[in-house]
Amino acid sequence: MKARKSLFAIILFFVSSLGFPSSLSASGAFSYFIPEGKDDTDSRALTVVGSERNHTIQPKETLLDIARKFGLGFWELKSLYRELDSWIPPEGLKLKIPAMWVLPQTRHEGIVINVPEMRLYLFIKSIQMVKTYPVGIGVLNGRTPFGIFHVSGKLENPTWHIPPSLRRKHGRVSIPPGPENPLGTHWISLSLNGYGIHGTDFPWGVGRLVSHGCIRLYPEDIENLYPFARIGMPVEIIYEPVKFGFRHNRISVEVHEDIYHQIPNLIRYGFAQLKEEGLEQRVNLKKFTIALVERTGIPVDITKVRGKNEFADKPILLVGREFIGKP
Repeated sequence: MKARKSLFAIILFFVSSLGFPSSLSASGAFSYFIPEGKDDTDSRALTVVGSERNHTIQPKETLLDIARKFGLGFWELKSLYRELDSWIPPEGLKLKIPAMWVLPQTRHEGIVINVPEMRLYLFIKSIQMVKTYPVGIGVLNGRTPFGIFHVSGKLENPTWHIPPSLRRKHGRVSIPPGPENPLGTHWISLSLNGYGIHGTDFPWGVGRLVSHGCIRLYPEDIENLYPFARIGMPVEIIYEPVKFGFRHNRISVEVHEDIYHQIPNLIRYGFAQLKEEGLEQRVNLKKFTIALVERTGIPVDITKVRGKNEFADKPILLVGREFIGKP
């Protein structure tokens, strides 16, 4: 126990000496490890973070309340419990909370936003730790843009200068700081003019398609992220609905809905990604196919058991799925 406390103290000292906020070690930070040359056969590879949690629905709790409590966006929870009433789920029902994520396959540096999963990752590459937050993104006719940008500015208690196209709707040209400001309490501007990462006056929009292209976080999450966002920090916005991850020498896949309708056939796309990653001989193809169909948005173990015919049990029934964008 003393050794563990000493190690924790050393980590805290190291983090503070690098100038990172102390909240890195306080909450929501996970260690990860990517072998040199992306050697996925290295048993030390660690790109699946978090753990499954449990929760019993309390009186008057909604799925939105539960999602926020566990640091999830609305759709992350709803995708697992599509049959439940979002506003009046049955009291006393025990839920499994999917607080696990496969890290997106990027440079793992700065801020990475994966649009299909509606989630932001903050990589502290020098100490191989990552923090992650759910986000709200752009609606279909005002999509969040993809690309590599950087943090160009920061502002606390911002005034929202309403774009001309929205002024008629709001009946004014700007909204001052306060509880009715859609930007919330903090604004992080991107190098793409007019776009940014910010809080919100409507927390239930996190994990949904709600904005005109900007990235929205829960009020408590934007406060946590804000100190880490430094001017010039890279911000990569990607579209990666199928992700492969590794932990304890096992392979997982995480599959999300094609929310912006970018991919004609998600199953074909998934198998193409599997081939590109060189994992065809190492995974259970039946489990992989089912994951592509169900699209639960949580890591699914698809590691192949040697010597077993993975298609020997039952045939796979492929059924159509429809993305539900609102509760």
